Amino acid sequence: MSVKYLSKCVAASVLGLVLAGCTGAPIHSEHHDSSEYTVIGHSQASATGLMLFGLIPIRQNSRFVRAQEAAIKAKGGDALINTQVQEKWFWAWVLNGYTTTISGDVIKFKNAQ
Repeated sequence: MSVKYLSKCVAASVLGLVLAGCTGAPIHSEHHDSSEYTVIGHSQASATGLMLFGLIPIRQNSRFVRAQEAAIKAKGGDALINTQVQEKWFWAWVLNGYTTTISGDVIKFKNAQ
């Protein structure tokens, strides 16, 4: 195996790892007709993700979904409407932290979906 081939393999592997670390789960935001649900009440939840050494994500890409799910679960509902998203960050010597707070009205569907 030549050095040129080996360096291309290493570069492709590093690129693949970087791209794999840059994916996240989408927040589900759907429009619902007001006749389909009952508003339970207002809820709010937060989730934090970290970037170790500015490169290694730790629960970073899922923080939006985790905050949304926690806000819904806190009221025992099915979905969140009138959603607001706030972000705060903090810095430490070896990491950056990002806290996402999601708030909104929790709804419960009248018919099971």
